[in-house]
Amino acid sequence: MLSRTADHLFWMSRYTERAENTARMLDVNYQTALLPQSTAVAQLGWKGLLSISELLPAYLTKHSEIRSTQVMDFMVRDESNPSSIISCLRAARENARAVRGTLTTEVWETQNQTWLELNRMLSAGDFERDPAQFFEWVKFRSHLSRGVTVGTMLMDESLYFMRLGTFLERADNTARLVDVKFHALQSDFFGVASEKDQEYDFYHWSAILRSVSGFEIYRKVYRDVIKPERVAELLVLRPDMPRSLHASLNEVVSNLAMVTGDPGSETLRRAGKLRSELQYGRIDEILATGLHAFLTQFLDRVNELGMHVSREFLLPAPG
Repeated sequence: MLSRTADHLFWMSRYTERAENTARMLDVNYQTALLPQSTAVAQLGWKGLLSISELLPAYLTKHSEIRSTQVMDFMVRDESNPSSIISCLRAARENARAVRGTLTTEVWETQNQTWLELNRMLSAGDFERDPAQFFEWVKFRSHLSRGVTVGTMLMDESLYFMRLGTFLERADNTARLVDVKFHALQSDFFGVASEKDQEYDFYHWSAILRSVSGFEIYRKVYRDVIKPERVAELLVLRPDMPRSLHASLNEVVSNLAMVTGDPGSETLRRAGKLRSELQYGRIDEILATGLHAFLTQFLDRVNELGMHVSREFLLPAPG
């Protein structure tokens, strides 16, 4: 019985976190698209978002060209896209409904109200009128869900599985978010970017930091102008940055340790090994060998870790 309940709780929190992170990635692109830049560079940003989310083929089967309005519609309200905000929040609510007896009333009502309010907002055209405000609302509802969960749930295995799902998803999405910008810079970006585009690069990095609520943190930690290598260090290696890869893996390891009674657990070993590489890593070494390659490998390992969690603790994957 635990595996069935844990499965729903794990995926409920993953989908809620995924909706928030989708909103964060869209917000980065929406904000940077408002800056003066060439059409080619702006289009690269939207293409990069689709590529790093592994949704470019699915998008191109529905749309002949990449346009900002179509990408945002695809990522927000397209129900055929399993990673769209509407699909994620529906899945979160359905998983919550399946285990209502395990959740506190406050947790269930938060999930249910989010779903009802989302449909009202989309029907009323709130998203089209002010995309930035809509993305802020999605982030706020995710914050509210986490806060209510931690503040009202019994500190037992149910809570640990919810936290595990949240931070596995966050690690995955932060890695993708960082990769969107750095991979663009390391590929064809400079082939199409004018001097004016590069002149505004400071504002692009600022937008990325704001998207992970990291702008003020960056200023406090580094007290310096925004430099790409320090943005990477903050979002990859800093254990005190809440949305960094290191902080996310710290949470994954601690919550895994709470749900497994086996110190020799293969899942825990893999999580601990990945965490240790972040703990003892140096950003100059990572950049020297290639940040894109590092993040790609990290994403593969986080995906493998998720499969090990499912295999060891949750329901078997559908055949």
